[in-house]
Order: sequence, then structure tokens, then C-alpha cells
Amino acid sequence: MKLSAPIFQLKRRAKLMARHNNIALHDALDQIARAEGFTQWSLLSSHIAARPLSATILARLDDGDLLLMAGRPGHGKTKLGLQLLLDAVRDDRRAVFFTLDFTEQQARRHIQSLIIDHDIEGDRVEIVTSDEISADYIMRYLSDAKRGTVAVIDYLQILDQQRSKPCVAEQVQALSAFAQTRGVAIGFISQIDRSFDSDSKRLPDIGDVRLPNLVDLGLFAKACFLHNGEAQFQNVV
Repeated sequence: MKLSAPIFQLKRRAKLMARHNNIALHDALDQIARAEGFTQWSLLSSHIAARPLSATILARLDDGDLLLMAGRPGHGKTKLGLQLLLDAVRDDRRAVFFTLDFTEQQARRHIQSLIIDHDIEGDRVEIVTSDEISADYIMRYLSDAKRGTVAVIDYLQILDQQRSKPCVAEQVQALSAFAQTRGVAIGFISQIDRSFDSDSKRLPDIGDVRLPNLVDLGLFAKACFLHNGEAQFQNVV
């Protein structure tokens, strides 16, 4: 069943309904769900959860969230980030990929390889490859972004490699404040520490994120950890 609007817009509609009608948010969510053909919001959420991982993550992102997508090289974190942006395009949202790792041509090839139907215009994903990418650069680039915009940064640790830029902790804090003010969801692709041992646990977790310098991971609202074809999506706080 196709929803009449993206899930983030339905959530926003429910919040406005709750405020204007002075009712509990869960009652407003259930009313929205019934209008979409579900008896309650939990059933609508279950319907969303049955979709591919990237679509499920997009549906669970709130305006202003920071998302962490972490895994070892070759385990799908970049693919997930790009799929998330394509899902945003499908929902008619602005989608921006900031990369210090790929050229624009490489990124475009990756995006095209992920398009299996013709209902998505991959060219609508904006690709930014400037060596100047930092929190300040990203905030300037997204200064006119509308609520619901989705951006993905490739990747967290590389923001910390130039001494001319603020430390990564300051950059993440600045982007967190910006995201909440503008209503933009920002995803960070992240490396996992080499000490992660898949023999002792199947998937990495928040404690396995590679941090050359201290970062407050509590600034991230959600996280998805990937390894060997498995993934776990969770709330960080």
C-alpha cells in the first residue's frame, strides 16, 4: 500500500494535529494511520519496516537527526548511504552527498549501479567533492535547505585529517546544532575500529566506532551497524 505522503510528513502532520486539537500524540498518529488505511500507527510502522533497510531508516529519521552508518570496508556502509539518498529523492526530498573520498564521476557510477528501476532520477542527488568540506562548508552549502533535506557525509573520520579545520568533535557538535535548527537529517558514514572481533560478536556497536580523537557519540540520534551482510538499526539515546 502506497502512503499518501512520506512518513516524515505524516509524522509532522500528526504533531500539528496533536497540538491544534489538544490530543495526545499517539492518538493523532493513530488518526493519521487510519486515514492511510491502517487501524493504528504501529501497523503502519510495521508496513514501513518491511521495506528495504535504507527505506526503513529514512522512515525512522526525524528532522534534525544525526545518523551514524558504520562498518568495516566492503561491508556496505557507502552503499547504504547512497541508497538512503536515492530514497530521499523518491520521496521528493533534497539529497546531498558530501564526499572527501570519491570523485564526482566515481560517486555517479555508484549511484547508477544502485538504480534498479526507472522511477528515480539519480542525477537529483547532489554530489559535493570539494577538498574544503568541513562543518562550516556543509552548513554554508545547506544554508537554504528546507526541512526534510537529507545529507550524507563520506566520511566521519576524514573530517579530522586537515589541521586547518576544527577538530572532528567541534564539527559534529556544530552540525548537530545546525541540523536541529534547519530540520535537516545528516548521515555520517563511519569506519569501525580494527579491534572489532567478529568472532566474539556478529555486529559492531557504538563502542567499536573508530575515533582517533574524542567525539560525543551521544549527538547521534540513530545508528546502523553493518557486517557480513547483516545490519542492525538502533536509537543511540
